[in-house]
Amino acid sequence: MDSVKRSAVTPSKSRLARTFAKVLHLHMVTGVAPVDGIQKIKVPESSKDDQDAGSWSRSQSYDDNDEKLRNTAELEAHLAQLFASISSVKSAYAQLQYAQSPYDSNGIQSADQIVVSELKNLSELKRCYLKKQFDPSPERTLCLAEIQEQKSLLKTYEIMRKKLECQMKLKDSEITFLREKLEDCHKQNKSLEKRLNPSAHLSVLDNLHLSGISPSHFITVLQHTVKSIRSFVRLMINEMESSGWDINAAAAAIQPSVVFLKATHRCLAFESFVCREMFDSFHFPNFSLPNESLPEQNQWQRFFFERFIKLKSTRVKEYLAQRPKSTFGKFCRAKYLKLVHPKMESSFFGNLSQRNIVNSGNFPDTPFFTSFSEMAKRVWLLHCLAFSFNPEAKIFQVNKGCPFSEVYMESIIDEPSPPPDCPPETHSRVAFTVVPGFRIGKTVIQCQVYLSQC
Repeated sequence: MDSVKRSAVTPSKSRLARTFAKVLHLHMVTGVAPVDGIQKIKVPESSKDDQDAGSWSRSQSYDDNDEKLRNTAELEAHLAQLFASISSVKSAYAQLQYAQSPYDSNGIQSADQIVVSELKNLSELKRCYLKKQFDPSPERTLCLAEIQEQKSLLKTYEIMRKKLECQMKLKDSEITFLREKLEDCHKQNKSLEKRLNPSAHLSVLDNLHLSGISPSHFITVLQHTVKSIRSFVRLMINEMESSGWDINAAAAAIQPSVVFLKATHRCLAFESFVCREMFDSFHFPNFSLPNESLPEQNQWQRFFFERFIKLKSTRVKEYLAQRPKSTFGKFCRAKYLKLVHPKMESSFFGNLSQRNIVNSGNFPDTPFFTSFSEMAKRVWLLHCLAFSFNPEAKIFQVNKGCPFSEVYMESIIDEPSPPPDCPPETHSRVAFTVVPGFRIGKTVIQCQVYLSQC
């Protein structure tokens, strides 16, 4: 025989179908008019008495069965009422929970009334069960109970839907917050990456070609060079203060007889010292490094530009580790030994280990030398770019006591008003040059100077 497939219906629909089936069955049990068209069979008279006795016996048996079926139907209807009431309590409790957050006083009061009402109904159902007082119309009661239970389920699902929507909105707000936090983290990572890899600042020059270089490119590299010099100067002053140096005496030793307008201006004396040492011999193509051969002068532009491109995007620490004997490595070695005096290093670190490592042909892995090497790289790149021009960029600085000229000079601080007793001929005089200036063809990049206070 072919197997019969069950129809794919939902549990609630099958339950409702079973309920209507029970109701129809109850109609059959309680008595329905016979269907027309059923043939009546004639029975011989001789057997009427026997038939009457048998009919009475079967009728009595049918009555007993009908009574049992009615009792079962009434009990099922009573249980259906019980489950419908429990479903109502469940949906009311779900509504009570939903109304707690956000707080809804009307919703809480309504749910509370439903719970109280249904608890009273459950108590009444219990009393009726104990006293066997069932509903005389079980088919009607069964349908109403099923309808009530379905309504309670729909109400529960509706509350769950609203609750899930609230949770979804909350998750959306959390996602928005986390996205903003992620953006902040990306910004912080970029900031840290720039600090760890300062060469990334020169990424604007990635597509630079020899035929396209201009003074604006030189100014960009110069700005980053000055920035790295000031970063190293701050580190050096911090080391001096930690070692108990007299900052006033050290500044006076570098720039004697200079009166500083503010105590914070003393750092400019140290900046001028570092610039003087780092830019010394800048006008020589080989930076006065011994035993360094150069190509023919007509090839300088391409030679120095290729040097610039090669080192620009390279991490200085990795470059020195891989090529300690390169021309740039020799430049770093010569400038460090000249800039950092043995007494200074011994005062800062308690020994000369960094100096000894540099003298041995290697480079120390310390924060102090890392800051120095980054500064040296910027100066070296500026030198390479200077000789990539034709004619090459010229460096200049102004001597102490020279009158201030806006064409060639820029005051590194806001120029103060001179004291009343200050002679006019001493106004706007250069105390010392902090950052040198440059001339590229007809373009003049002003040097930064500190002006005397009288």
